[in-house]
Amino acid sequence: MPDLGSTSLNVGICLLGIAISSTAVMAQGSPPPAVSVAKVSTRVVTETGEFIGRVTAIDKVDIVARVPGFIEERKFVEGQYVKKGELLYRIEQATYKAAVEQQRANLAKAKATEANAKIQLERARELVRNQNVSQATLDQRVADEAAAQADVMEAEALLNQAAINLGYTEIRSPIDGRIGLASFTEGNLVQPSSGKLATIVRQDPVYVIFQVSERDVLEYKRRVAESKDKNARVTVHFKLPNGQLYPHVGTSNFIDVQVDANTDTVAVRAQVANPDNILIPSGILGVTVERGAPKSVLVIPQAAVQLDQAGSYVLVVDQASKVEQRRITTGIEQGRDIVVTAGLKEGELLIVEGIQKVRPGQVVASTITPGP
Repeated sequence: MPDLGSTSLNVGICLLGIAISSTAVMAQGSPPPAVSVAKVSTRVVTETGEFIGRVTAIDKVDIVARVPGFIEERKFVEGQYVKKGELLYRIEQATYKAAVEQQRANLAKAKATEANAKIQLERARELVRNQNVSQATLDQRVADEAAAQADVMEAEALLNQAAINLGYTEIRSPIDGRIGLASFTEGNLVQPSSGKLATIVRQDPVYVIFQVSERDVLEYKRRVAESKDKNARVTVHFKLPNGQLYPHVGTSNFIDVQVDANTDTVAVRAQVANPDNILIPSGILGVTVERGAPKSVLVIPQAAVQLDQAGSYVLVVDQASKVEQRRITTGIEQGRDIVVTAGLKEGELLIVEGIQKVRPGQVVASTITPGP
């Protein structure tokens, strides 16, 4: 009688052997995993530093009234561009014109008194020579003539002051720029204590002030000391709040003479053109400062860089299409790329897509992705 247990065991072993053989055959016949690779390339880049800056107007003037009076006319539209000397406000002038006329009359009276004093002095001198009046009388006439001259000078000064006050009734722009909101309208009483009537800001060019560390300042001074140009300035690029690059490049023109004790930073100021009034004073900008001259470096896509506890690495595909893990040292970012300072050579192929499907030592089917 056959042993059913032995027969079942033999059948199972045979089936297992067939399954193992089938898996081995399938493994031997499976194609290598497909990956996308990119070449290590060389690019000329400039090392930069990133900061946050604030736009500041080069010229900013608060318009105030210098004499009291009612606003008779406002000659501008809020937000418009005004030129230096352009009329902005006219304060009621009748009172100030009357004051000028009054002081002009006082001056005429003082001059008449002076003329009479001169005549009396000459007459007294003639009488003294003939001994018809005393020396004391002559001395009095000299004093009267001097007092009359002083009265003329005082009247002239008062007339000039009255004319100046009349001129202050016409408030004109002291600079070229755009004028802001008006704090007072026609018919309002204003005076020097009323505060600003409006503000004028010059918008082209503008300053951008940003804070840097003492280390950055020392590095800059070292580069200047090594440079032939002892007045070298730093080139500055800007990024708008919406992420777009500002089309105009600025240059630094001032480094503060002291460190801010609250932040341990130094204020640096750059000047930049603003012909389209894109930059608004007191606004915030991203600031990118060039640190040194451009140089040639190796760059790779950031998508190729992996990170573990030992640091950064990439998967390199060699000439035999085998995958190799390579440790690298990275530098500054350049958009979607990153600078590599050690571990790679120009022209080597790095896996940028399909990294999760491969392992070191495995053969892969690679496709080169087009460069930027």
